[in-house]
Amino acid sequence: MISIPRCMSTQHPDNVTSPFFAESPELGGEDEVQEAYYAYSHLDCDEQMWDCEGKEVDNYVVKKLLTRYDSFFKEHRLGKDLFLTLRVPNPTVEKAEAKVLLETLESIPRSYDAAHLFYDQDIAPIFEVILPMTASTRCIDRIYRYYTDFIIKRQESPFRKGDIRIREWIGQFKPDRINVIPLFEERDKMLTAHRMVGEYLSDKPDVSHQRVFLARSDPAMNYGLVAAVLFNKIALMHLSALSDQTGIDIYPIIGVGSAPFRGNLAPHTVRRVIEEYPSAHTFTIQSSFKYDHPPQTVVEAVRLLRDRKTGNPMPVDEKQCLGVIDRYSARFSQAIVALAPIINEVAAHVPERRKRKLHIGLFGYSRETAGVKLPRAIRFTAALYSIGIPPELLALSALTKDDLALIREFYIHLDNDIWDALRYFNPDSPFLPEGVSTFLGPYAGDVSPDPEHKELTDRITSQLKEGKTGNISGHVLAAANIRGFLG
Repeated sequence: MISIPRCMSTQHPDNVTSPFFAESPELGGEDEVQEAYYAYSHLDCDEQMWDCEGKEVDNYVVKKLLTRYDSFFKEHRLGKDLFLTLRVPNPTVEKAEAKVLLETLESIPRSYDAAHLFYDQDIAPIFEVILPMTASTRCIDRIYRYYTDFIIKRQESPFRKGDIRIREWIGQFKPDRINVIPLFEERDKMLTAHRMVGEYLSDKPDVSHQRVFLARSDPAMNYGLVAAVLFNKIALMHLSALSDQTGIDIYPIIGVGSAPFRGNLAPHTVRRVIEEYPSAHTFTIQSSFKYDHPPQTVVEAVRLLRDRKTGNPMPVDEKQCLGVIDRYSARFSQAIVALAPIINEVAAHVPERRKRKLHIGLFGYSRETAGVKLPRAIRFTAALYSIGIPPELLALSALTKDDLALIREFYIHLDNDIWDALRYFNPDSPFLPEGVSTFLGPYAGDVSPDPEHKELTDRITSQLKEGKTGNISGHVLAAANIRGFLG
């Protein structure tokens, strides 16, 4: 039996509250090793994503976990009962981080040796890696083949004619192969993910299953909330069809955060998100989910996610939805281009939660925005909430009544997500794009803005207008504490 994890704890820094074990508000280094143990042992997550992008990589995480928490991992085997999955840099896109990929892949056999000594069993503690910004079949295949052809196969080579082979000198390299999980983040890549995955699997007859990661934050930042949800729905529908065609089990992962804009997965919304994405097998448990709620509430929500049955994807009328998305995304882009200067200014006051370099993108990783640079999705979302303009509300004015009727058919909790965001809307924000308040009339009667949050966003916008920004960071954090997530 193959055990596929259900709840992937991640290192996304969207939390307001720092965990009790952190040495500082910015987690890093040894804190993240303890975080992985905490996610496994106290929160009941069955998987930890270990991010190897944008920071100093700790390639000894397996050894540290097994030696520091030996009694726990004796009973809960890493690689069999619990899983550690590496998110590696994509050399095609992240040139400065390219060689980190090689270091990370080289560390996998060493982690196997540590686990073998610990368990005295043939258990690979790491056997999967996540490839972000996947853009082609070759991107996925290169990772797979570099490991099998340039790390595993070289152990059979002698140093010179008549000499011993490498594995006789330093020991055998295991596992023999790894699984590569493509992460799709852009519109065209998400809509054709099934084709790329199908091509990748076509020459691997011994592969019995494949995990596929679908982003939720970057598509929302690039194209808007409605587009991001529908892209995921369309991709899930196609991936299910691919599984039926090939006979290979496909296990989708959805990368959801706590803000409605980034997925609206918090302990109190678990059932709603399960209904929205019934065919998703794995959901990400990001930092706000873990640390901005009582531990027992988090545990109960994680168990609900782990115990559910994976269902069938919701059928989506792709052609009709894409027609609506084109108009909606164009309006969203216009709003973001106009707001970009203030977003960047406020983002500089959003507190750090992880010790790492931030990736700065062109609307995430898109090139359709004529040179407008923005921070990554969490800081982007936090900045807009901090000036009273939840990004969920942008571009809704581009939708007609017929558009909304169509969207609600496939995005079943659209209204709930809008209502959740409206609690933090400030109709008096001086940065509010034209048309937003007018469109929100039918929604606004059902939701009263949080008065404390509005007062804080009034202070933030007033100080920005006056150029007195000394206290903004404190107000940004206070507003985030009311929402229960940073961004």
